[in-house]
Amino acid sequence: MAISRAQLLKELLPGLNALFGMEYARYGEEHKEIYETETSERSFEEETKLSGFSAAPVKNEGSAMAYDNAQEAWTARYVHETIALGFSITEEAIEDNLYDSLSARYTKALARAMAYTKQVKAAAVLNNGFSASYAGGDGVALFSASHPLVSGGTNSNTPGTQVDLNETSLEAAVIQIAAWTDERGLLIAAKPKKMIVPPALMFTAKRLLDTELRVSTADNDINAIKQMGAIPEGYTVNHFLTDPNAWFLTTDVPNGMKHFVRTPLQNSMDGDFDTGNVRYKARERYSFGWSDPLGMWGSSGST
Repeated sequence: MAISRAQLLKELLPGLNALFGMEYARYGEEHKEIYETETSERSFEEETKLSGFSAAPVKNEGSAMAYDNAQEAWTARYVHETIALGFSITEEAIEDNLYDSLSARYTKALARAMAYTKQVKAAAVLNNGFSASYAGGDGVALFSASHPLVSGGTNSNTPGTQVDLNETSLEAAVIQIAAWTDERGLLIAAKPKKMIVPPALMFTAKRLLDTELRVSTADNDINAIKQMGAIPEGYTVNHFLTDPNAWFLTTDVPNGMKHFVRTPLQNSMDGDFDTGNVRYKARERYSFGWSDPLGMWGSSGST
């Protein structure tokens, strides 16, 4: 449906002092705090996790050398979605000198809607990360206590019992990440990098990471998390997380959270011959997901 004069009667009248409702500030590109961005030239992308070798055994004198097999563990697939939105202005509205103001105002609104959608879709990967309905390449949710390994063991990137953000739970998460192994059970020396929290936890995150002494205790102990640089990149707030109790840690494990751009944001316009209306369109194509789930650690909170 085109934007017509009937929808904009006040704008046709002299003496109108102000138009408001589309000049709100907006949050930035918060997905960049979580995802690695890569370009794509295909309708989908696949990334395969490889299994290395197990620990080398002792070779007894005179006995044969042991041989191991390399293999693929599993594959993650990214299917790109096309996101598009548009609007049109009637020929009559253009004739009545509304073209300049409408095109300028609503192209900004269009950009805002496209940007908002991208942040919602980026955060949805974390929001749905505890649900088995959104399984990754290894067949389980992003945050799971049973990511299967070729060796027969498992890795866990979530607590056994979901916990709220506090000093004890954060220290436990750092320790858990340090115990991660590769597909053959060899330690990988993983470390956390950054904490991702919803707005409801930003003050808690600030106290945990930036105070010199321990939080909520009368003991004169140092804040070991801060002194050791356990979360070297600090914290960031993601305003599109839907659970006020959930909190997350990015890690230094490569090829974790991925954002593939198939087609960057494009804007276009054309005129319709039959109606005389002018149409505007914004379009982009991308996908969000994860390859190696060890790129993130997460807890949904205790409530």
